Amino acid sequence: MMNLQTIGVVYRKELTEWLRDRRTLISTVVVPLLLFPVLILGFTYLAADLLGKAKDEIPSIMLIGGEDSPQVVAALQKVDSLKIVPYAADWKNQISEKTIRAAVEIPPGFQASLEANEEKTVTIYFYEGEIKSSFGAEHLEKSLKNYRDQIVKDRLAARSIATSVLTPFDIKQTNVAPPEKVSGATLGGFIGYLVILLCMTGAMYPAIDLTAGEKERGTMETILSSPVSRLNLVLGKFLLVLSAALATAALSVLSMGISFNAMKHFNSSVNSGRGEAASLILQLGPKPVLLIFVMALPLAVFFAAALMTIALFAKTYKEAQSYLTPMTFVVVIPAVASLLPGVELTPKLALVPILSTSLVCKEIIAGTYHWNSIALIFASTCVYAAIALFLAVKMFQREDVLFRS
Repeated sequence: MMNLQTIGVVYRKELTEWLRDRRTLISTVVVPLLLFPVLILGFTYLAADLLGKAKDEIPSIMLIGGEDSPQVVAALQKVDSLKIVPYAADWKNQISEKTIRAAVEIPPGFQASLEANEEKTVTIYFYEGEIKSSFGAEHLEKSLKNYRDQIVKDRLAARSIATSVLTPFDIKQTNVAPPEKVSGATLGGFIGYLVILLCMTGAMYPAIDLTAGEKERGTMETILSSPVSRLNLVLGKFLLVLSAALATAALSVLSMGISFNAMKHFNSSVNSGRGEAASLILQLGPKPVLLIFVMALPLAVFFAAALMTIALFAKTYKEAQSYLTPMTFVVVIPAVASLLPGVELTPKLALVPILSTSLVCKEIIAGTYHWNSIALIFASTCVYAAIALFLAVKMFQREDVLFRS
């Protein structure tokens, strides 16, 4: 029979030992509080510095052809944001090896074709995925477009036609979504992903320590010989693992909030954009924060019970780690899937564990509350958590699992 007082005694005993364990305490409390400020602020400063240097760099560009088109060559040579280098036959290798950033091929007879109103194609070669090469190609394309626009203006002026004939109307894009929805669309999925991942990692080490760790230390037999039923024992251990999972997630979210708030103090124009994104997250009120916690609660129960069940099959701490490490990938893949563009919350996806919670957290942060989906996800995750907890209790009652040799 379940006895709340006995469960509380087991929980307090495990909590006392957990707080004394420096390794577990560091992974659950210290790392979440220190990791995110270092990662967020460090990555932001580094990204801003590298991006600024890449934008400020004058790219080296190589011209291919153009001997019969001196005007376009002269126009490119006058551009201050480009550095024209002499032609070399190995220009492709130079782009791949980042010796030059891009190359532009001027087709034969280009100047004559312009005078004859014949269309020709200028090709820009660059290193796709390499940011400095992409910036170089953008600078080069912008310069060529400016040269093309100037040719069109000169032709219109020669015919006494106003240049406004080319642009009879302007096109302007204006955002109408409130700030919280913008933040939800950009960063909501990332926060949901972190909450899920940290719920699992926070539960992993206590789950190993309270199962395989007990076996390795030889204390499992002593605990089982006490006048405490297996049910009360496993529930007390389970509540400790659950507390560790929720504490890790809560401390990490707190650390992220502090880190984003610190980003507000950036003074450069690049950093100010990130500070604005951070302020959007900090505008979240108690309602979405509380709802995210409620949605994460059954998932934390699921993680705590599942990790304890798997770790119980191991004989040593190291063996349990080898069993649970693949679980990280099982959790990461559906959580990351919610970050992919076009993945939206649907009734079918609402039944997929982990993915559904990540998607609904993204919607909640954006200020969108699909209550039917929220109820379905919460109920289905509770079912998965109940099954996992049921299996954990059953495994603790099996002697061949507890004393596996």
